[in-house]
This record gives sequence, structure tokens and C-alpha cells, in this order.
Amino acid sequence: MRTVTLPDHTEVSALGQGTWRMGEDGRRREQEIAALRSGIDLGMTLIDTAEMYGDGATETLVGEALTGVRDQVFLISKVYPQHAGKGRLEWACEASLNRLKTDRLDLYLLHWRGSVPLAETIEGMDALVRAGKIRRWGVSNFDHEDMEELFRAGGEVCATNQILYNVTERGPEFDLLPLLARHHMPVMAYSPIGQGALPASPALSAVASRLNATPFQVALAWVLRDPRVIAIPKAGAAAHVVDNRRALDLVLTAEDLAAIDADFPAPTRKTHLAML
Repeated sequence: MRTVTLPDHTEVSALGQGTWRMGEDGRRREQEIAALRSGIDLGMTLIDTAEMYGDGATETLVGEALTGVRDQVFLISKVYPQHAGKGRLEWACEASLNRLKTDRLDLYLLHWRGSVPLAETIEGMDALVRAGKIRRWGVSNFDHEDMEELFRAGGEVCATNQILYNVTERGPEFDLLPLLARHHMPVMAYSPIGQGALPASPALSAVASRLNATPFQVALAWVLRDPRVIAIPKAGAAAHVVDNRRALDLVLTAEDLAAIDADFPAPTRKTHLAML
């Protein structure tokens, strides 16, 4: 498994597993647990979840899936912005830990910007690190200006910024990705294949045909082309996990990348960061 290095020199798998909308249908529970465990067996040991997902049901499912393998996993959860202030942050973290059946998170993210001052959230996150509840913290859905404000507020130890990034959502390349690179901070890309709804693309189809792959695998390989990007596609079935894992083995040539650029042009101006 290829790895990406966090600012504190911790190496994590470049291809992880998202869990949005998992755990919400009891009929799929065993299948989803099997999918997560299959991914771990394949080296996709970074798992991302959030207290928001299924109002905690997803964290509960992830906790069950990690029974006996927790120490093999780099576990991430996210906190609601309204829970990111004094008192509530510790409570929210403890609730997530209980649902996940673990004593610590490897990474805890602020899910998106809210009304709580960033300095207050940073203070709370640092306290959770000191208490051993989390190993490090980061943010999600922060645009260029948000990150600059975070750094001014004392957030230089932020581990990552989790954002919507795929071939159809390339806006972050204009200013956000360069800013994070200057701070030696990797990007975590959610919905890296557009939730399985990519538009038709002659380039993706042609490259997929040459590599005996699918357009979705090529699109995921495109996200993973950057050594500073971690991708966290969600897969609710083991076969889908295997498909995602194969994307890591695809080698895109300069000609492939140029063709994909022609179908999905890089940004030439600032655009507002999209989020789901």
C-alpha cells in the first residue's frame, strides 16, 4: 500500500475507506461490515467516519467492524461545528469513542466551519490530544481563506483538510492545494469518484479500455496521482472495495493525464469550495 505522510511524519494509507450512509439500513449491515474488513485486509487501513453520519449509527457500525483489528487501523471521525466549543467538544468526542468502541481517535476533524471561534476549537482539540483521547486533529471543508484564518489562530499543527475533490471538482487546485502544500499538509479527498455518478468522458473511457479497467477506477487513479492526496471512497460491498483497490495499481501516463485534462479542465480562476 502506498502511503502519504502527515505533518507529524506519520504515514497513512493513500487509499482509505469512507463510510457516509453506511449503517443506516439494517439489511445491509453484515455486507457493509464485511466490506470494511475486506478493505483492511487489502491495506486500506485508513477509515473515515463522523458523528453526523446516521446520527451516530455509522460510528456504531464501524466500531463493530473494527472488533479485533482496531490497532491495524488509522481511525478518523468528525465533529459537528456546533459541538466544537468549550465543554461540548470533549463530550462529543467521548460519545464518538463510545460508539466506535475505542479509547482514542487517530485523527479528529472539525466537519465544517461554524460559529465557534477557531481559536476555541483549536484549544479544545489540543486539550483532547493532551488527554490522549485523540492523536491529532484536522479540519474538513475549509477553503483557502478558512485555512489562512486557521493558521493565524494557531492551527499550524492541523494534520489535514478533508475536501470534495475529483475530476469534476478541481477548484481546489487553483489556490487551496498550493497553500496546503506550502504547509506540508496532505489533502484528504472525499467523494473521489463523484459518488459513482461521473459524466461521460471519452478520455476516461479510452484510458480505461487501454488499462483493462473501468472509468471509475481511472478517475480514482487520477485523484491518487498526486502523492499529497489521500482518497477515501465509500464502498458498501467487498467487490466494490476490490475495484477501488485496483485503482492504486493503475499507472497513468502523461498522455492519459493530458486527455483527462481536456475533458475536465484545470481551474483558471478562484471558485468557491464545493461541499456535500
